[in-house]
Amino acid sequence: MIPIAKPYLTTEEAHAAYDTILTGWITQGPKVEEFERKFASYVGTKYAVALSNCTAALHLALIVAEIGSGDEVICPSLSYIATANAIRYVGATPIFAEVEPESYNLDPADTEKRITSKTSAILLVHQIGMPANIESFKNLCQKYNLKLIEDAACAAGSSYQNSKIGIHSDLVCFSFHPRKVITTGDGGMITTNRKDYEQRLKLLRQHGMSISDRERHQNSKIVFEDHLELAYNYRMTDIQAAVGIKQLEKLDWIVQERRKIAKIYHERLKELDFIRLPDEKEGYFSNYQSYSIYLKDNSPLTRNALMQQLLDHGIATRRGIMTSHRETAYKYLEGVNLPVSEDLQDNSILLPIYVPMTDREIDYVIDSILKSFKNISDKPVYTTNFQQPEL
Repeated sequence: MIPIAKPYLTTEEAHAAYDTILTGWITQGPKVEEFERKFASYVGTKYAVALSNCTAALHLALIVAEIGSGDEVICPSLSYIATANAIRYVGATPIFAEVEPESYNLDPADTEKRITSKTSAILLVHQIGMPANIESFKNLCQKYNLKLIEDAACAAGSSYQNSKIGIHSDLVCFSFHPRKVITTGDGGMITTNRKDYEQRLKLLRQHGMSISDRERHQNSKIVFEDHLELAYNYRMTDIQAAVGIKQLEKLDWIVQERRKIAKIYHERLKELDFIRLPDEKEGYFSNYQSYSIYLKDNSPLTRNALMQQLLDHGIATRRGIMTSHRETAYKYLEGVNLPVSEDLQDNSILLPIYVPMTDREIDYVIDSILKSFKNISDKPVYTTNFQQPEL
């Protein structure tokens, strides 16, 4: 079976975790601080705050941005459900806007149409690693006095206008889930240039404690902590951070390798006029966290039929990005009209992409796609000898 994805982890990460365990400092401590410092340096921001996962990051970002009950936050429905859920966590209302079919990211024009007197923020997603049009949304936020928060769960290592994702807004949230480009097993990070945000985020992630565990343990005098406000247990462990530090060292190389795979997909599939491939515009640099193809109306196969054909060949795929408004948890919404988002979910396929993915595995995925179409088409689209490799 060729998987849809797998993390790139080596003995370096294993040794880093092992060494950290032997220090006796297991929970949030010096390794977390080191990971935060190095991630901020990589992105180019003053601060980074490590958390237990990206959903926690989105939740706390909305809190420090002072989004709450009665507020509306515009976001895409075409995103993992955590995007919309985080808005509901703070008592606000997610307002779903349409996306651009080529980028899978929020459409600025449709977003502006949905701004009301209750709108307080835009939660902008960089879907599957492709940067969104940040400048357009910054302009919208300035025009209507809104907060901009970036859901960069998939975008570590991506860039917009020659700057890393993570530096363009006051609150940018990342994920280190195993499906992402780098992983800590699970984990999240918020980058910011605002000291007040950094301090509040660190308070909120650790039960609102007035002094950290590390400060208390290292103090030469007795210190008693106070809990300053209702807060959360969203800490990252030092074991995770130790793995993250090693992963971060490899991030640019991993992105480079993923882009090589994406380029091969591009070159081999571009002649199929019934498939739309990812569109990376000038000034946009994707880490290709996922590689999505869209089947047009003239496709000889439906999305589900192609997925089944590939599964029969031992190749795992996934449907297009989910539309949150069609999930059971959002059935209470009425009158949501998002034909582009629904069409993308219903007719897109995520293909396998991971490091290291061998040339043989890449060729086998592509050859299997071509053979699937050849088998139901009078016009040959596959011209080489098809042979399943030994994997």
